[in-house]
Amino acid sequence: MQSLSNISVDPGRVQADDSFHVVFCVDDRYFRCMGATIASILEHNPQRHFTFHVMATKVSAFNSQRFESLSSRLGIRTCIHLLDPSMFERFEPYTRSSYYSSAIFTRLVIPDVLKSYTDRVLYLDADILCMGSIDALAGLDLGDDIVAVVPDAKVTTERRVAALQLKYPRYFNSGMLYINISRWLDAGISQQTIDAFLKNGERFRFPDQDALNVVLDGRARFIDIRWNYLYGLVGDLEGNRPALGIDPGAATFIHFAGSVKPWGAWCGHDSVKLFEHYHAQSAWSDLPLDMQPQNYKEARMHSRFLWARGKRLESLRWYAHYLRMRRHR
Repeated sequence: MQSLSNISVDPGRVQADDSFHVVFCVDDRYFRCMGATIASILEHNPQRHFTFHVMATKVSAFNSQRFESLSSRLGIRTCIHLLDPSMFERFEPYTRSSYYSSAIFTRLVIPDVLKSYTDRVLYLDADILCMGSIDALAGLDLGDDIVAVVPDAKVTTERRVAALQLKYPRYFNSGMLYINISRWLDAGISQQTIDAFLKNGERFRFPDQDALNVVLDGRARFIDIRWNYLYGLVGDLEGNRPALGIDPGAATFIHFAGSVKPWGAWCGHDSVKLFEHYHAQSAWSDLPLDMQPQNYKEARMHSRFLWARGKRLESLRWYAHYLRMRRHR
């Protein structure tokens, strides 16, 4: 993997202004989802200027054109940063046996790539929806703090703190990172995270997230959960609770972490309606949601959810479908 300090930046794209910078690290499959995230941010922050960055190893002409079309709106800029896939080959032996791709480490190059664009940047996963103003976050004085993060769920925190033998009993979810670029670079966080993973990656359940927590142990600022409100749909659906169980105003960013996402219309959860609202405003609005499970794992979950709703026959049909999909995968 090339040294992170040697990553080049196109000086022709560098501009200083009052934009709030947001960055995503996605592959082509997630541009549709990211589009809804961006639309939700813009709806709730109409007066703010934004620069949206995407980092990827490959972007289709279709998605590139859709993404860049956002810059036709007043106060919006877009930047696509194509990365060399060979940068991440070293991680493949550690991610090959999991559902994670080595591209998850793309976020580690964010500070190096964006250091000439801005001194602060908000990283977001593409399964997040914005539900309110980000003014408080944008006005947060990071001072000498390296990054602002949000704690993970209590059970996850307890388990990962013990497993990773963290000195401080705090563990964050890396789906939202508000990065102080100069402090991150000065502290060498990216290279330390890579070193931590290459040394102990086989025991990391959440590869880059665990590594970041090890390196930033006692060095990250924890902020309110409203900035990365974790919401899992599986528990709701297995309990036949299709309503979105969150109080209005409790979350500025809802993070639909977990194996079921709100663009899976087949799941029947009310979060699908919320996603549809923002999806309809995005540059990918003409693309359909997932009307049926897309793989054997989703087919099995769909069977479970139907059973919980009392639809026994339909549940059995989907379980049979799951078995066929698994056999032919």
